[in-house]
Parts: sequence; C-alpha cells; structure tokens
Amino acid sequence: MLLKGRSESYELLMMRFLNARMELAEEEKWHYLSLEKGYEGEVKFDLLAESLQEERYIINDLFLKVNNPIFKLIA
Repeated sequence: MLLKGRSESYELLMMRFLNARMELAEEEKWHYLSLEKGYEGEVKFDLLAESLQEERYIINDLFLKVNNPIFKLIA
C-alpha cells in the first residue's frame, strides 16, 4: 500500500524547463539526465511494489535527519 504518492521534484521540473529553453553545460546536462533516470527508476519501483501480495506500507521520498546530515531513505 502506497502511503504517499510520487511526484517530480522541484529540481527535476526546473531542469526540464531549462533544458527545453537553453543548451545546458556538460555538468548540468549530466545532472539533469541523472535526475530523470532516478525518477524513472522510482516510478518503476512503485509499479513493482504495487504488485506485492503481502501487506506492506511504502512511504515515498522519506527524508531523515541524523546528527545534522539529511538523507533520503531508500529501502
């Protein structure tokens, strides 16, 4: 069961807009493609997780803070 839906990050949306309007620098282009690929993988994971037979709770985009650093939990 998905507890929270998935949506594109603000950063990904902005990079899409910029990529459509201008030629990105090599490093920016690589970052943009990385964001796209990551989002695509997360959507595929969601589709696979929906087909699980056991009862599970899935929380998308869960960020945790431990001793100051903030990180995204991927499990």
